[in-house]
Amino acid sequence: MLPEDLTPFFPWLAGLLGLVLGSFYTVCVHRYLTGASIVLPGSHCPECLKPLRWWENIPLLSFILLRGRCSACKAPIPWRYPLLEASSCAWAVLLALRFGPTLPWLMLMAVGGVFLVASFIDLEIFILPDILTYPGAALGIATGIFGLGLTVSQSLLGAAFGAGLFWLLRFVHMRSRGVEGLGLGDVKLMAMIGGLVGWMGLPPAILFGAGSALVLAPVFRLGRTQEGPMRIPFGPFLCLGCMLAILWGDKFMLLLAGRL
Repeated sequence: MLPEDLTPFFPWLAGLLGLVLGSFYTVCVHRYLTGASIVLPGSHCPECLKPLRWWENIPLLSFILLRGRCSACKAPIPWRYPLLEASSCAWAVLLALRFGPTLPWLMLMAVGGVFLVASFIDLEIFILPDILTYPGAALGIATGIFGLGLTVSQSLLGAAFGAGLFWLLRFVHMRSRGVEGLGLGDVKLMAMIGGLVGWMGLPPAILFGAGSALVLAPVFRLGRTQEGPMRIPFGPFLCLGCMLAILWGDKFMLLLAGRL
C-alpha cells in the first residue's frame, strides 16, 4: 500500500511503470521472434545492431524524437514498439483507476504482461507460445483466486469451460471445413482467461473479444496484397476482450440485465 498522501498520484506512477514494462515487452517480443536471449546483448537497432544511447531508449518519447527511424542506419522502427508501450501504459493506468494500489492491481499487471507479449507475437507469426500460455494458465487461476476473489471451483471451472469450449469450436470447424480455424494456442489461452474471470465471467470476455475482432478486423485488410483467405489471429482479440471484461464486465452485465 502507498502512503495516503501518494495515493492520488498512483495512476501517474502506474502509467510510468507501464511505459517501462512496455519497453521491456517489446524486447521480449522481438527476441522471441528472432530466437535471441532477452538478457544479452543490450538494447540495439535490430537492423544495424548499433547499441542504443540512453535517450534513444525512452518509451514512446524516443520514437517521436527519432521520427520513427534508427539514428544510424535510418531503418524504420516497427510500429509495434510505440503501440506496445502505449498499450502497457494504458493497461496500468486503467487498472490503477479501477483497483488502486492493491494486490489485484499487481497481479493483473503480470497478467497484462503475458497478454500483451503473447498478442504481439501472435500478430506477427500467428502463434501463441507455450512458454507463455502454460504459465499464463497457472497465473490466471492464481490471480482469479487470490486477486479477484474467485473460489477455487469457480476459477477451475472457468479454465475448463473456456478451454473446452474453444477446443470444441476448433474440432467442429476442422470437421466441417477441413481446415484449422482456431489454433491450440487459443484453447490454452482460454484456460488462462477462464481461470482468471471464472465461468461466470466468460460470456462478457468472449463477447468483448468477438466484438473487438469484428470492429478491428478491417485493419488487417489495409495494405493486403496476397490472394486467398485472409488470416486473422484471434488471440489478441481474446486478450483484449478479457481485459475489457476485467475493467468493465460487471457494469456491462448489469446494464444488459437491466435491458432484458
